[in-house]
Amino acid sequence: MIHPDSELRFVSQEVGYGVFATRFIPKGTISYIKDPLEIDIPEEKIPSYDPDIQQIIEKYAYVDERGHFIISWDHGKYINHCCNCNTMSTGYGFEIAIRDIHPGEEITDEYGLFNMDQSMSLVCNRGTCRGMVQPDDLERYGELWDARVQDALAAFQAVEQPLLHWLDPAIGERLMSYLSGQGAYVSVMQLRKATRSRV
Repeated sequence: MIHPDSELRFVSQEVGYGVFATRFIPKGTISYIKDPLEIDIPEEKIPSYDPDIQQIIEKYAYVDERGHFIISWDHGKYINHCCNCNTMSTGYGFEIAIRDIHPGEEITDEYGLFNMDQSMSLVCNRGTCRGMVQPDDLERYGELWDARVQDALAAFQAVEQPLLHWLDPAIGERLMSYLSGQGAYVSVMQLRKATRSRV
């Protein structure tokens, strides 16, 4: 489920649609969380789908640590990549705003955390753009991404969290243990799927 203060907008012919903030979303806010309505497709079931459906799955799904293809039921599936993204996946089953997101700003993500099995050309048009998302980006940038997530989590308890009630209770306990200084941080490396195979 995507943050409620967001909407779908057309970006361009090249990009298609994107998700934009309708109100200020402060750093540390859960911007997306996997909820029970998300479409969850085990990898082994992908070949049973018609090729046209497989293309849709490949376009809109991310692959979780179990190797399942997850498609958001709402407009969260339209979040675009940006190398200077303002949200990032965490090891806690949600994405977090890693910096303040202002009204009218596009909400963007880091596709390198999505267990992609092939390189993907980027059109984020930023000076910091790395040009491609690569299957081994998590290994290359995981430490940097962990630092960004931990920095954002430092603000977690100080901001409004409209999606917090969707957090799995067991994961919530681990998160609160970390935030209180009692437990270990769950790295974004937790998101890594051990083996990848093409749809």
